[in-house]
Amino acid sequence: MRFSQLFAPTLKETPKEAEVTSHQLMIRAGMIRQVASGIYDLLPLGLKVIRKFEAIVREELNKTGAQEVLMPSLVPAELWKESGRWDAYGKELLRVKDRMDRDYCYGPTHEEVITELVRASVRSYKQLPINLYQIQTKVRDEIRPRFGLMRSREFTMKDAYSFHATTDSLDATYQDMFNAYHRIFKRCGLTASAVSADSGAIGGSESAEFMVNAETGEDAILVCGACHHAANVEAAAISTPIFSGSESNAVMTNVETPNCPTIANVAAFLNKEESDTLKSLVLVNGKTATLVLLRGDHELNEPKLRKVLSAPDLRFATDDEIRELGLFKGYIGPQNLPLELPIICDQSVNPNADYIAGANTINAHTTGVVPNRDIPTFKVADIRNAKSGDVCGQCNAGEYDEQRGIEVGHIFKLGTKYSEAMNAVFLDQNGSSKPIIMGCYGIGVGRSVAAAIEQNHDEKGIVWPIPLAPFIVDVIVANPKESDHLGVGESIYKTLVDNNIDSILDDREGSIGFKFKDAELIGFPIQVVVGKGFKESGDLELRIRKSGEALAVKPKALLDTIRNLIDNN
Repeated sequence: MRFSQLFAPTLKETPKEAEVTSHQLMIRAGMIRQVASGIYDLLPLGLKVIRKFEAIVREELNKTGAQEVLMPSLVPAELWKESGRWDAYGKELLRVKDRMDRDYCYGPTHEEVITELVRASVRSYKQLPINLYQIQTKVRDEIRPRFGLMRSREFTMKDAYSFHATTDSLDATYQDMFNAYHRIFKRCGLTASAVSADSGAIGGSESAEFMVNAETGEDAILVCGACHHAANVEAAAISTPIFSGSESNAVMTNVETPNCPTIANVAAFLNKEESDTLKSLVLVNGKTATLVLLRGDHELNEPKLRKVLSAPDLRFATDDEIRELGLFKGYIGPQNLPLELPIICDQSVNPNADYIAGANTINAHTTGVVPNRDIPTFKVADIRNAKSGDVCGQCNAGEYDEQRGIEVGHIFKLGTKYSEAMNAVFLDQNGSSKPIIMGCYGIGVGRSVAAAIEQNHDEKGIVWPIPLAPFIVDVIVANPKESDHLGVGESIYKTLVDNNIDSILDDREGSIGFKFKDAELIGFPIQVVVGKGFKESGDLELRIRKSGEALAVKPKALLDTIRNLIDNN
Protein backbone atom coordinates (compact mmCIF):
# COMPACT_ATOMS: atom_id res chain seq x y z
CA MET A 1 0.00 0.00 0.00
CA ARG A 2 1.22 3.46 -0.91
CA PHE A 3 0.38 6.22 1.56
CA SER A 4 -0.51 8.47 -1.38
CA GLN A 5 -3.39 6.08 -2.18
CA LEU A 6 -4.47 5.35 1.41
CA PHE A 7 -7.83 6.67 2.61
CA ALA A 8 -6.86 7.81 6.10
CA PRO A 9 -8.14 11.34 6.83
CA THR A 10 -6.03 12.24 9.86
CA LEU A 11 -6.80 15.22 12.09
CA LYS A 12 -4.50 17.57 13.98
CA GLU A 13 -7.08 18.61 16.57
CA THR A 14 -8.83 16.42 19.13
CA PRO A 15 -12.57 16.10 18.36
CA LYS A 16 -14.74 17.70 21.04
CA GLU A 17 -17.15 14.75 21.22
CA ALA A 18 -14.37 12.23 21.97
CA GLU A 19 -13.98 11.76 25.73
CA VAL A 20 -11.41 8.98 26.15
CA THR A 21 -7.99 8.48 24.57
CA SER A 22 -8.91 5.57 22.30
CA HIS A 23 -11.89 7.44 20.86
CA GLN A 24 -9.81 10.58 20.29
CA LEU A 25 -6.91 8.77 18.65
CA MET A 26 -9.01 6.49 16.43
CA ILE A 27 -10.75 9.55 15.00
CA ARG A 28 -7.55 11.58 14.69
CA ALA A 29 -5.69 8.65 13.08
CA GLY A 30 -8.39 8.27 10.42
CA MET A 31 -9.60 4.88 11.64
CA ILE A 32 -13.25 5.59 12.44
CA ARG A 33 -15.88 8.22 11.69
CA GLN A 34 -19.22 8.66 13.43
CA VAL A 35 -22.39 8.10 11.39
CA ALA A 36 -24.82 8.59 14.29
CA SER A 37 -24.62 8.40 18.08
CA GLY A 38 -22.91 5.10 18.89
CA ILE A 39 -22.66 4.07 15.20
CA TYR A 40 -19.35 4.26 13.31
CA ASP A 41 -17.77 3.71 9.93
CA LEU A 42 -14.61 1.62 10.11
CA LEU A 43 -12.11 3.15 7.69
CA PRO A 44 -9.32 1.09 6.06
CA LEU A 45 -6.79 1.42 8.89
CA GLY A 46 -9.38 0.73 11.60
CA LEU A 47 -10.82 -2.24 9.76
CA LYS A 48 -7.33 -3.66 9.20
CA VAL A 49 -6.68 -3.64 12.97
CA ILE A 50 -10.07 -5.25 13.62
CA ARG A 51 -9.34 -8.00 11.08
CA LYS A 52 -5.94 -8.70 12.66
CA PHE A 53 -7.58 -9.11 16.07
CA GLU A 54 -10.24 -11.38 14.60
CA ALA A 55 -7.57 -13.55 12.95
CA ILE A 56 -5.89 -14.15 16.31
CA VAL A 57 -9.26 -14.99 17.89
CA ARG A 58 -10.00 -17.50 15.12
CA GLU A 59 -6.59 -19.17 15.43
CA GLU A 60 -6.89 -19.65 19.17
CA LEU A 61 -10.52 -20.81 19.15
CA ASN A 62 -9.90 -23.24 16.31
CA LYS A 63 -7.11 -24.77 18.40
CA THR A 64 -9.70 -25.66 21.06
CA GLY A 65 -11.87 -27.49 18.52
CA ALA A 66 -14.47 -24.74 18.31
CA GLN A 67 -16.14 -24.37 14.91
CA GLU A 68 -17.13 -21.11 13.23
CA VAL A 69 -20.69 -20.42 12.12
CA LEU A 70 -22.53 -17.25 11.16
CA MET A 71 -26.00 -16.53 12.49
CA PRO A 72 -28.39 -13.79 11.39
CA SER A 73 -28.40 -10.48 13.23
CA LEU A 74 -32.18 -10.18 12.70
CA VAL A 75 -33.94 -12.63 15.01
CA PRO A 76 -37.67 -13.53 15.17
CA ALA A 77 -39.38 -12.59 18.43
CA GLU A 78 -40.69 -16.14 18.88
CA LEU A 79 -37.26 -17.42 19.86
CA TRP A 80 -36.77 -14.70 22.47
CA LYS A 81 -40.26 -15.33 23.80
CA GLU A 82 -39.42 -19.02 24.22
CA SER A 83 -36.50 -18.14 26.48
CA GLY A 84 -38.53 -15.51 28.34
CA ARG A 85 -36.14 -12.70 27.46
CA TRP A 86 -38.37 -10.80 25.02
CA ASP A 87 -40.03 -8.91 27.86
CA ALA A 88 -37.25 -9.24 30.43
CA TYR A 89 -34.29 -7.86 28.45
CA GLY A 90 -35.35 -4.22 28.51
CA LYS A 91 -35.04 -1.31 26.11
CA GLU A 92 -31.51 -2.20 24.98
CA LEU A 93 -33.16 -4.87 22.81
CA LEU A 94 -33.84 -3.09 19.51
CA ARG A 95 -37.22 -4.39 18.35
CA VAL A 96 -38.54 -3.98 14.80
CA LYS A 97 -41.49 -5.16 12.71
CA ASP A 98 -41.37 -6.44 9.16
CA ARG A 99 -43.90 -5.60 6.43
CA MET A 100 -46.16 -8.41 7.65
CA ASP A 101 -46.23 -6.80 11.13
CA ARG A 102 -44.19 -9.65 12.63
CA ASP A 103 -41.87 -8.86 15.54
CA TYR A 104 -38.10 -9.20 15.27
CA CYS A 105 -35.11 -7.94 17.19
CA TYR A 106 -31.51 -7.21 16.31
CA GLY A 107 -29.56 -9.74 18.32
CA PRO A 108 -27.46 -8.28 21.14
CA THR A 109 -26.41 -11.87 21.86
CA HIS A 110 -27.40 -15.21 20.30
CA GLU A 111 -28.25 -17.79 22.97
CA GLU A 112 -31.73 -18.32 21.54
CA VAL A 113 -30.64 -18.69 17.92
CA ILE A 114 -27.84 -21.13 18.67
CA THR A 115 -30.03 -23.18 21.02
CA GLU A 116 -32.66 -23.49 18.29
CA LEU A 117 -29.97 -24.57 15.82
CA VAL A 118 -28.59 -27.28 18.10
CA ARG A 119 -31.93 -28.62 19.34
CA ALA A 120 -32.94 -29.26 15.73
CA SER A 121 -29.82 -31.35 15.10
CA VAL A 122 -28.69 -33.04 18.31
CA ARG A 123 -30.49 -36.13 19.58
CA SER A 124 -27.90 -38.19 21.45
CA TYR A 125 -25.12 -37.74 23.99
CA LYS A 126 -22.85 -39.19 21.29
CA GLN A 127 -23.16 -35.91 19.36
CA LEU A 128 -21.90 -33.88 22.32
CA PRO A 129 -19.91 -31.81 23.19
CA ILE A 130 -20.15 -29.12 20.51
CA ASN A 131 -18.60 -25.65 20.60
CA LEU A 132 -19.75 -23.17 17.95
CA TYR A 133 -18.65 -19.55 17.57
CA GLN A 134 -19.23 -16.57 15.32
CA ILE A 135 -17.71 -13.14 14.78
CA GLN A 136 -20.66 -10.96 13.94
CA THR A 137 -22.33 -7.56 14.20
CA LYS A 138 -24.42 -7.03 17.33
CA VAL A 139 -26.86 -4.25 18.16
CA ARG A 140 -27.72 -2.91 21.61
CA ASP A 141 -29.81 0.23 21.90
CA GLU A 142 -27.61 1.80 24.56
CA ILE A 143 -29.25 4.65 26.45
CA ARG A 144 -25.91 6.46 26.52
CA PRO A 145 -23.49 5.28 23.84
CA ARG A 146 -20.06 6.79 24.43
CA PHE A 147 -16.30 6.35 24.21
CA GLY A 148 -16.26 5.41 20.52
CA LEU A 149 -15.93 1.65 19.99
CA MET A 150 -15.88 1.14 23.75
CA ARG A 151 -19.65 1.45 24.17
CA SER A 152 -21.42 1.71 20.83
CA ARG A 153 -24.87 0.70 19.63
CA GLU A 154 -23.61 -1.43 16.74
CA PHE A 155 -20.45 -3.44 17.34
CA THR A 156 -18.60 -6.63 16.50
CA MET A 157 -18.54 -9.50 18.97
CA LYS A 158 -17.08 -12.95 19.02
CA ASP A 159 -19.66 -15.13 20.75
CA ALA A 160 -19.24 -18.85 21.29
CA TYR A 161 -21.68 -21.39 22.71
CA SER A 162 -20.88 -24.88 23.93
CA PHE A 163 -23.26 -27.80 24.46
CA HIS A 164 -22.64 -30.73 26.81
CA ALA A 165 -24.08 -33.91 28.25
CA THR A 166 -22.37 -33.50 31.63
CA THR A 167 -21.18 -30.73 33.93
CA ASP A 168 -17.67 -32.23 33.81
CA SER A 169 -17.66 -31.72 30.04
CA LEU A 170 -18.82 -28.11 30.49
CA ASP A 171 -16.09 -27.53 33.09
CA ALA A 172 -13.44 -28.81 30.67
CA THR A 173 -14.57 -26.56 27.81
CA TYR A 174 -14.95 -23.58 30.15
CA GLN A 175 -11.32 -24.05 31.19
CA ASP A 176 -10.22 -24.46 27.56
CA MET A 177 -11.92 -21.19 26.68
CA PHE A 178 -10.51 -19.52 29.80
CA ASN A 179 -7.01 -20.49 28.68
CA ALA A 180 -7.69 -19.49 25.05
CA TYR A 181 -8.80 -16.03 26.17
CA HIS A 182 -5.57 -15.54 28.09
CA ARG A 183 -3.59 -16.53 24.99
CA ILE A 184 -5.61 -14.20 22.75
CA PHE A 185 -5.07 -11.12 24.90
CA LYS A 186 -1.41 -11.95 25.51
CA ARG A 187 -0.77 -12.34 21.77
CA CYS A 188 -2.40 -8.97 21.19
CA GLY A 189 -0.07 -7.28 23.67
CA LEU A 190 -2.83 -6.64 26.21
CA THR A 191 -2.42 -6.92 29.96
CA ALA A 192 -5.70 -8.59 30.92
CA SER A 193 -6.90 -10.18 34.15
CA ALA A 194 -9.72 -12.65 34.73
CA VAL A 195 -12.01 -11.53 37.53
CA SER A 196 -14.98 -13.20 39.20
CA ALA A 197 -18.22 -11.71 37.90
CA ASP A 198 -21.99 -11.84 38.14
CA SER A 199 -23.76 -13.52 35.22
CA GLY A 200 -26.36 -10.76 34.90
CA ALA A 201 -29.05 -10.97 32.23
CA ILE A 202 -27.25 -13.83 30.43
CA GLY A 203 -27.72 -16.13 33.43
CA GLY A 204 -25.77 -19.15 34.64
CA SER A 205 -24.00 -20.47 37.71
CA GLU A 206 -20.46 -19.13 37.22
CA SER A 207 -18.79 -16.49 35.12
CA ALA A 208 -15.54 -14.59 34.73
CA GLU A 209 -14.81 -11.25 33.11
CA PHE A 210 -11.56 -10.49 31.32
CA MET A 211 -10.51 -6.97 32.22
CA VAL A 212 -7.84 -4.80 30.64
CA ASN A 213 -6.35 -2.51 33.26
CA ALA A 214 -6.80 1.13 32.24
CA GLU A 215 -7.33 4.39 34.10
CA THR A 216 -10.24 5.20 31.79
CA GLY A 217 -11.98 1.88 32.47
CA GLU A 218 -15.70 2.04 33.17
CA ASP A 219 -15.61 -0.89 35.60
CA ALA A 220 -14.27 -1.03 39.13
CA ILE A 221 -12.14 -4.09 39.90
CA LEU A 222 -11.32 -5.08 43.45
CA VAL A 223 -8.02 -6.92 43.94
CA CYS A 224 -7.01 -8.51 47.24
CA GLY A 225 -3.58 -7.43 48.42
CA ALA A 226 -2.94 -10.81 50.06
CA CYS A 227 -4.31 -13.60 47.85
CA HIS A 228 -4.60 -11.44 44.68
CA HIS A 229 -8.19 -12.62 44.12
CA ALA A 230 -9.86 -10.21 41.70
CA ALA A 231 -13.57 -9.57 41.21
CA ASN A 232 -15.84 -6.86 39.95
CA VAL A 233 -17.87 -4.92 42.51
CA GLU A 234 -20.97 -7.03 41.94
CA ALA A 235 -19.19 -10.33 42.60
CA ALA A 236 -16.58 -9.45 45.25
CA ALA A 237 -17.22 -11.39 48.45
CA ILE A 238 -16.61 -9.58 51.73
CA SER A 239 -15.23 -11.31 54.82
CA THR A 240 -17.77 -11.76 57.61
CA PRO A 241 -16.98 -9.16 60.29
CA ILE A 242 -16.62 -10.10 63.96
CA PHE A 243 -18.22 -7.59 66.32
CA SER A 244 -17.12 -7.23 69.94
CA GLY A 245 -18.54 -5.27 72.81
CA SER A 246 -21.82 -5.38 74.71
CA GLU A 247 -25.22 -4.35 73.48
CA SER A 248 -25.90 -0.61 73.36
CA ASN A 249 -28.28 0.72 76.01
CA ALA A 250 -29.41 3.63 73.82
CA VAL A 251 -33.10 4.47 74.13
CA MET A 252 -35.19 4.58 70.97
CA THR A 253 -36.43 8.13 70.45
CA ASN A 254 -38.46 9.58 67.61
CA VAL A 255 -37.19 12.91 66.30
CA GLU A 256 -38.63 15.20 63.69
CA THR A 257 -36.59 15.29 60.47
CA PRO A 258 -38.52 17.52 58.08
CA ASN A 259 -37.74 17.04 54.40
CA CYS A 260 -35.03 14.45 55.06
CA PRO A 261 -35.97 11.48 52.85
CA THR A 262 -32.38 10.47 52.05
CA ILE A 263 -29.51 9.12 54.11
CA ALA A 264 -27.42 12.19 53.27
CA ASN A 265 -30.28 14.49 54.35
CA VAL A 266 -30.88 12.88 57.73
CA ALA A 267 -27.18 12.45 58.55
CA ALA A 268 -26.55 16.13 57.86
CA PHE A 269 -29.66 17.23 59.76
CA LEU A 270 -28.72 15.22 62.88
CA ASN A 271 -24.99 15.96 62.53
CA LYS A 272 -24.14 12.25 62.25
CA GLU A 273 -22.09 10.11 59.89
CA GLU A 274 -23.95 8.15 57.20
CA SER A 275 -22.49 5.00 58.78
CA ASP A 276 -24.56 5.78 61.90
CA THR A 277 -27.79 5.28 59.94
CA LEU A 278 -29.71 2.29 58.63
CA LYS A 279 -30.80 2.22 55.01
CA SER A 280 -34.17 0.43 54.71
CA LEU A 281 -35.20 -0.78 51.25
CA VAL A 282 -38.27 -2.71 50.13
CA LEU A 283 -37.85 -5.25 47.34
CA VAL A 284 -40.48 -7.48 45.77
CA ASN A 285 -40.34 -10.95 44.27
CA GLY A 286 -43.70 -11.95 42.84
CA LYS A 287 -46.14 -11.05 45.61
CA THR A 288 -43.60 -11.28 48.43
CA ALA A 289 -42.07 -8.08 49.83
CA THR A 290 -38.80 -8.13 51.75
CA LEU A 291 -37.27 -5.40 53.89
CA VAL A 292 -33.53 -5.04 53.32
CA LEU A 293 -31.21 -3.29 55.79
CA LEU A 294 -27.77 -1.84 55.13
CA ARG A 295 -25.54 0.65 56.81
CA GLY A 296 -26.27 4.10 55.39
CA ASP A 297 -22.85 4.43 53.76
CA HIS A 298 -23.16 1.14 51.86
CA GLU A 299 -24.86 0.23 48.58
CA LEU A 300 -27.08 -2.78 47.94
CA ASN A 301 -25.68 -5.49 45.69
CA GLU A 302 -28.75 -6.79 43.87
CA PRO A 303 -27.10 -9.89 42.34
CA LYS A 304 -25.92 -11.02 45.79
CA LEU A 305 -29.39 -10.45 47.24
CA ARG A 306 -31.07 -12.37 44.42
CA LYS A 307 -28.83 -15.35 45.13
CA VAL A 308 -29.41 -15.20 48.88
CA LEU A 309 -33.19 -15.09 48.39
CA SER A 310 -33.17 -17.44 45.35
CA ALA A 311 -35.26 -14.76 43.67
CA PRO A 312 -34.05 -14.04 40.11
CA ASP A 313 -36.97 -11.71 39.43
CA LEU A 314 -36.39 -9.58 42.52
CA ARG A 315 -36.99 -5.85 41.99
CA PHE A 316 -37.41 -2.65 43.97
CA ALA A 317 -40.94 -1.97 45.15
CA THR A 318 -42.80 0.85 43.44
CA ASP A 319 -43.97 3.91 45.38
CA ASP A 320 -47.54 2.58 45.24
CA GLU A 321 -46.47 -0.83 46.59
CA ILE A 322 -44.62 0.85 49.46
CA ARG A 323 -47.73 2.86 50.36
CA GLU A 324 -49.90 -0.29 50.22
CA LEU A 325 -47.63 -1.79 52.90
CA GLY A 326 -48.37 1.20 55.13
CA LEU A 327 -44.84 2.54 54.76
CA PHE A 328 -43.46 5.92 53.72
CA LYS A 329 -40.66 6.14 51.19
CA GLY A 330 -37.61 7.81 52.72
CA TYR A 331 -38.80 7.19 56.27
CA ILE A 332 -38.87 3.38 56.49
CA GLY A 333 -37.43 1.70 59.57
CA PRO A 334 -37.23 -1.97 60.67
CA GLN A 335 -38.59 -1.27 64.16
CA ASN A 336 -42.30 -1.04 64.97
CA LEU A 337 -43.37 -2.02 61.47
CA PRO A 338 -47.09 -1.68 60.72
CA LEU A 339 -47.10 -5.27 59.38
CA GLU A 340 -44.88 -8.31 59.50
CA LEU A 341 -42.23 -8.45 56.76
CA PRO A 342 -39.28 -10.80 56.22
CA ILE A 343 -36.11 -8.84 56.98
CA ILE A 344 -32.62 -9.44 55.64
CA CYS A 345 -29.73 -7.45 57.07
CA ASP A 346 -26.28 -6.94 55.61
CA GLN A 347 -23.49 -8.51 57.67
CA SER A 348 -21.75 -5.14 58.04
CA VAL A 349 -24.52 -3.89 60.35
CA ASN A 350 -23.35 -4.32 63.96
CA PRO A 351 -26.28 -6.04 65.69
CA ASN A 352 -25.33 -4.56 69.09
CA ALA A 353 -24.74 -0.96 68.00
CA ASP A 354 -27.38 1.77 67.91
CA TYR A 355 -28.43 3.36 64.62
CA ILE A 356 -30.76 5.99 63.21
CA ALA A 357 -33.62 4.56 61.13
CA GLY A 358 -36.85 5.80 59.58
CA ALA A 359 -39.70 6.13 62.09
CA ASN A 360 -42.34 4.76 59.67
CA THR A 361 -44.05 8.11 59.67
CA ILE A 362 -43.52 11.14 57.46
CA ASN A 363 -40.74 13.58 58.40
CA ALA A 364 -39.50 11.56 61.37
CA HIS A 365 -36.64 9.19 62.22
CA THR A 366 -35.87 7.05 65.26
CA THR A 367 -32.52 7.23 67.04
CA GLY A 368 -31.13 4.49 69.29
CA VAL A 369 -32.30 1.53 67.17
CA VAL A 370 -30.33 -1.58 68.23
CA PRO A 371 -30.88 -4.42 65.73
CA ASN A 372 -30.60 -7.36 68.18
CA ARG A 373 -32.92 -5.64 70.64
CA ASP A 374 -35.41 -3.71 68.53
CA ILE A 375 -35.83 -5.55 65.25
CA PRO A 376 -37.93 -8.70 64.82
CA THR A 377 -36.24 -11.86 63.53
CA PHE A 378 -33.90 -11.07 60.66
CA LYS A 379 -31.50 -12.97 58.43
CA VAL A 380 -27.87 -11.82 58.02
CA ALA A 381 -25.95 -12.10 54.74
CA ASP A 382 -23.34 -10.41 52.54
CA ILE A 383 -25.61 -8.28 50.32
CA ARG A 384 -23.68 -5.08 49.69
CA ASN A 385 -21.17 -3.86 47.15
CA ALA A 386 -17.59 -4.33 48.24
CA LYS A 387 -15.26 -1.34 48.14
CA SER A 388 -11.62 -0.48 48.61
CA GLY A 389 -10.46 -1.33 52.14
CA ASP A 390 -12.96 -4.18 52.71
CA VAL A 391 -11.48 -7.50 53.81
CA CYS A 392 -11.45 -10.12 51.03
CA GLY A 393 -14.03 -12.89 51.43
CA GLN A 394 -11.75 -15.41 49.69
CA CYS A 395 -8.78 -15.39 52.08
CA ASN A 396 -10.31 -13.42 54.99
CA ALA A 397 -6.97 -11.66 55.39
CA GLY A 398 -6.08 -9.11 52.73
CA GLU A 399 -7.88 -5.89 51.92
CA TYR A 400 -9.34 -5.00 48.56
CA ASP A 401 -7.73 -2.28 46.45
CA GLU A 402 -9.86 -0.70 43.73
CA GLN A 403 -8.54 -0.52 40.18
CA ARG A 404 -10.18 0.51 36.92
CA GLY A 405 -10.68 -1.86 34.03
CA ILE A 406 -12.25 -2.28 30.60
CA GLU A 407 -14.27 -5.46 30.13
CA VAL A 408 -13.13 -7.11 26.88
CA GLY A 409 -14.42 -10.65 27.42
CA HIS A 410 -16.91 -12.59 29.54
CA ILE A 411 -17.39 -16.34 29.88
CA PHE A 412 -20.37 -18.11 31.49
CA LYS A 413 -21.46 -21.52 32.65
CA LEU A 414 -25.07 -21.23 31.54
CA GLY A 415 -26.20 -24.66 32.71
CA THR A 416 -29.69 -25.52 31.45
CA LYS A 417 -31.34 -22.08 31.59
CA TYR A 418 -31.92 -21.86 27.84
CA SER A 419 -32.15 -25.54 26.99
CA GLU A 420 -34.93 -26.10 29.53
CA ALA A 421 -36.86 -23.03 28.41
CA MET A 422 -36.51 -24.00 24.73
CA ASN A 423 -36.76 -27.79 25.12
CA ALA A 424 -33.27 -28.52 23.77
CA VAL A 425 -32.80 -32.10 24.99
CA PHE A 426 -30.72 -35.19 24.27
CA LEU A 427 -30.93 -38.88 25.14
CA ASP A 428 -28.30 -40.02 27.64
CA GLN A 429 -26.63 -43.42 27.84
CA ASN A 430 -29.71 -44.85 29.54
CA GLY A 431 -32.10 -43.48 26.93
CA SER A 432 -33.42 -40.79 29.27
CA SER A 433 -34.25 -37.34 27.92
CA LYS A 434 -32.23 -34.54 29.55
CA PRO A 435 -31.70 -30.83 28.88
CA ILE A 436 -28.41 -29.97 27.18
CA ILE A 437 -25.91 -28.21 29.45
CA MET A 438 -24.56 -24.99 27.94
CA GLY A 439 -21.69 -22.53 28.18
CA CYS A 440 -21.31 -19.07 26.61
CA TYR A 441 -18.14 -17.12 25.79
CA GLY A 442 -17.95 -13.55 24.44
CA ILE A 443 -15.23 -11.14 23.34
CA GLY A 444 -15.89 -7.54 22.33
CA VAL A 445 -13.78 -7.08 19.23
CA GLY A 446 -13.99 -3.29 18.94
CA ARG A 447 -13.71 -2.90 22.72
CA SER A 448 -10.52 -4.98 22.71
CA VAL A 449 -8.97 -2.84 20.00
CA ALA A 450 -9.95 0.34 21.86
CA ALA A 451 -8.57 -1.15 25.08
CA ALA A 452 -5.27 -1.84 23.30
CA ILE A 453 -5.01 1.88 22.55
CA GLU A 454 -5.90 2.82 26.15
CA GLN A 455 -2.95 0.69 27.28
CA ASN A 456 -0.59 1.67 24.47
CA HIS A 457 -0.33 5.35 23.64
CA ASP A 458 1.70 8.46 24.39
CA GLU A 459 1.42 12.18 23.77
CA LYS A 460 2.18 11.67 20.07
CA GLY A 461 -0.47 9.06 19.36
CA ILE A 462 -1.04 5.31 19.29
CA VAL A 463 1.75 2.82 20.07
CA TRP A 464 0.37 -0.36 18.54
CA PRO A 465 1.51 -3.79 19.71
CA ILE A 466 3.01 -5.36 16.58
CA PRO A 467 0.30 -8.07 16.18
CA LEU A 468 -2.45 -5.43 15.92
CA ALA A 469 -0.67 -2.67 14.00
CA PRO A 470 -2.42 -1.76 10.72
CA PHE A 471 1.05 -1.85 9.13
CA ILE A 472 4.14 -3.03 10.97
CA VAL A 473 6.65 -1.02 8.94
CA ASP A 474 6.24 2.46 7.49
CA VAL A 475 8.85 3.08 4.79
CA ILE A 476 9.23 6.86 4.68
CA VAL A 477 10.81 8.52 1.68
CA ALA A 478 11.93 11.89 3.02
CA ASN A 479 11.93 13.54 -0.40
CA PRO A 480 10.41 11.57 -3.29
CA LYS A 481 11.96 14.07 -5.73
CA GLU A 482 15.48 13.35 -4.47
CA SER A 483 17.53 11.29 -6.90
CA ASP A 484 17.11 7.52 -6.24
CA HIS A 485 15.33 8.00 -2.90
CA LEU A 486 11.92 6.91 -4.15
CA GLY A 487 13.45 3.98 -6.00
CA VAL A 488 15.30 2.86 -2.83
CA GLY A 489 12.10 3.20 -0.81
CA GLU A 490 10.15 1.15 -3.33
CA SER A 491 12.85 -1.54 -3.32
CA ILE A 492 12.78 -1.76 0.50
CA TYR A 493 8.99 -1.85 0.51
CA LYS A 494 8.90 -4.67 -2.06
CA THR A 495 11.47 -6.71 -0.12
CA LEU A 496 9.46 -6.39 3.09
CA VAL A 497 6.17 -7.32 1.42
CA ASP A 498 7.78 -10.27 -0.37
CA ASN A 499 8.92 -11.49 3.06
CA ASN A 500 5.37 -11.23 4.49
CA ILE A 501 6.10 -8.15 6.59
CA ASP A 502 3.02 -5.94 6.48
CA SER A 503 4.32 -2.58 5.26
CA ILE A 504 3.28 0.75 3.78
CA LEU A 505 5.31 3.11 1.59
CA ASP A 506 4.98 6.80 2.43
CA ASP A 507 5.61 8.24 -1.01
CA ARG A 508 3.73 11.49 -0.38
CA GLU A 509 5.18 14.87 -1.12
CA GLY A 510 5.55 17.13 1.88
CA SER A 511 7.90 17.66 4.77
CA ILE A 512 9.52 14.81 6.67
CA GLY A 513 8.07 16.26 9.87
CA PHE A 514 4.55 15.94 8.47
CA LYS A 515 5.21 12.27 7.64
CA PHE A 516 6.70 11.56 11.08
CA LYS A 517 3.66 13.07 12.79
CA ASP A 518 1.27 10.85 10.84
CA ALA A 519 3.44 7.79 11.50
CA GLU A 520 3.50 8.49 15.22
CA LEU A 521 -0.19 9.36 15.41
CA ILE A 522 -1.25 6.17 13.60
CA GLY A 523 1.29 4.18 15.59
CA PHE A 524 3.30 2.15 13.08
CA PRO A 525 5.73 0.11 15.26
CA ILE A 526 8.72 0.56 12.92
CA GLN A 527 9.65 3.41 10.60
CA VAL A 528 12.38 3.05 7.96
CA VAL A 529 13.54 6.44 6.70
CA VAL A 530 15.25 7.00 3.38
CA GLY A 531 16.67 10.47 3.98
CA LYS A 532 19.83 12.56 4.16
CA GLY A 533 21.76 9.84 5.94
CA PHE A 534 21.33 7.50 3.00
CA LYS A 535 22.81 9.96 0.55
CA GLU A 536 25.74 10.77 2.83
CA SER A 537 26.66 7.34 4.23
CA GLY A 538 24.38 4.78 2.62
CA ASP A 539 22.62 4.26 5.97
CA LEU A 540 18.90 3.96 6.53
CA GLU A 541 17.35 5.33 9.71
CA LEU A 542 15.25 2.80 11.60
CA ARG A 543 12.94 4.33 14.21
CA ILE A 544 11.21 2.22 16.87
CA ARG A 545 7.88 3.74 17.90
CA LYS A 546 7.62 2.16 21.36
CA SER A 547 11.08 2.99 22.68
CA GLY A 548 11.77 6.07 20.58
CA GLU A 549 15.14 4.65 19.54
CA ALA A 550 16.68 5.58 16.19
CA LEU A 551 19.22 3.22 14.61
CA ALA A 552 21.47 3.55 11.57
CA VAL A 553 21.15 0.38 9.48
CA LYS A 554 22.76 -0.68 6.22
CA PRO A 555 20.25 -1.79 3.55
CA LYS A 556 21.66 -5.34 3.53
CA ALA A 557 21.06 -5.71 7.28
CA LEU A 558 17.61 -4.13 7.27
CA LEU A 559 15.48 -7.24 6.74
CA ASP A 560 17.19 -9.25 9.50
CA THR A 561 17.05 -6.28 11.87
CA ILE A 562 13.30 -5.88 11.35
CA ARG A 563 12.70 -9.63 11.71
CA ASN A 564 14.57 -9.60 15.03
CA LEU A 565 12.50 -6.66 16.27
CA ILE A 566 9.26 -8.47 15.35
CA ASP A 567 10.37 -11.80 16.85
CA ASN A 568 11.48 -10.17 20.09
CA ASN A 569 8.38 -8.03 20.44
